[in-house]
Amino acid sequence: SIPRLLLAGIAINALAGAVIGSLTLVATDSELRDMTFWSLGSLNGATWSSVATVGIGILPALLLAPRLASSLDAWLLGETEARHLGVNIQRLKSTAVCITALTVGVAVSVAGLIGFIGLMIPHLVRMVIGPGHRYLLPCSAILGSLVLLISDLVARSLIAPIEIPIGIVTAMIGGPFFLYLLQRGGERGFLT
Repeated sequence: SIPRLLLAGIAINALAGAVIGSLTLVATDSELRDMTFWSLGSLNGATWSSVATVGIGILPALLLAPRLASSLDAWLLGETEARHLGVNIQRLKSTAVCITALTVGVAVSVAGLIGFIGLMIPHLVRMVIGPGHRYLLPCSAILGSLVLLISDLVARSLIAPIEIPIGIVTAMIGGPFFLYLLQRGGERGFLT
């Protein structure tokens, strides 16, 4: 259930925070700086071996996600309707959560916490091309990559030679966008 999933996420976040806090206590100054950049997101430490590591982790998701498109489209109609269309909702949920957790985990382990791209880009793409997952998934991946690269360029050049962590740039764009979506959704009755 959604409440159980949220509570599990809160508990895991608390445990991870305790581990990170413990590591912070014993870290050197250099390691503290690296941890700060990781917690704010940065592509500064990207190497071809880290790109290969991310690629190996994300490749299964890139191959499997298009196969879920029609089931995800059916799920948009509602769980009962999707079941009537032959979609195994529980398996779909499990598969989608596993794919998402794998790809996000691999990406965050290398680049750190870069927020709002995963929240902002699919909404923008959906506004432009519609809700069909056959096109929504690949277009979101391409536009998300492009926004990440542009954010990295801004982060590196805005106050050069100082590099701003990418997470700060994406939060400055994504935060207001997300608040706009919440306000817009509230006006239309989506949040009540």
